[in-house]
Amino acid sequence: MKTITSVVEQLIKHQPYTEDALMRKIINYSALAEDFKPRIEKELGKPVNVGSIVMALRRYYPQKRVDEKMMRDLGDIVVRSGITDFTFLNSNTILESQSQLLEQTKSIPKAYLTYSSTFHESNILVSNDLTELVERCFEKETCVMVKHDLSSLSIALPVNNSKTVGLYFYIFKLLAYEGIPIFEAISTSNYFTLFLEKEYVNQAFALVNEIKN
Repeated sequence: MKTITSVVEQLIKHQPYTEDALMRKIINYSALAEDFKPRIEKELGKPVNVGSIVMALRRYYPQKRVDEKMMRDLGDIVVRSGITDFTFLNSNTILESQSQLLEQTKSIPKAYLTYSSTFHESNILVSNDLTELVERCFEKETCVMVKHDLSSLSIALPVNNSKTVGLYFYIFKLLAYEGIPIFEAISTSNYFTLFLEKEYVNQAFALVNEIKN
């Protein structure tokens, strides 16, 4: 059976920033109750008193979902600049184009190339000096987007990071609070790389480094 308390808990759990503000005790309970009131009444199918919602908010105990020690165990942060991001629609020849690119870059010293793919699109991130090579190798493909002069932050993840709840959320939340947009994100078992427009990279580096400290 739904109650005011249970509906309030569900609303908060689906609004991480609200939960964070409650945890830090910097939110106006009455204003939040007024904001929640229409949705709670819709869920319960009856009028609800704002005071009852305020009581439910005050009784709510935010759960600590991030292991702070794990955050401090983040490893080295490597910054790279001068990256171009290509996105192509998948096709019957996309793997052939990819193989051609890999073959031609294997003899180039310190060539930077990252490839990822979803069901619909393939994404290639390369150093700016390889853009013409990508264009030649993928000339038969449909290019959806090209973005030049990105920078990246590669972060070494702690051991057992796959079992840590909220690891990525904490990083994304901090960057979102500071108004830093993420252009692309790629994760492997032990590394997490963020791609940003170059004007944001220094600020992002400082924030991620702040998490470690």
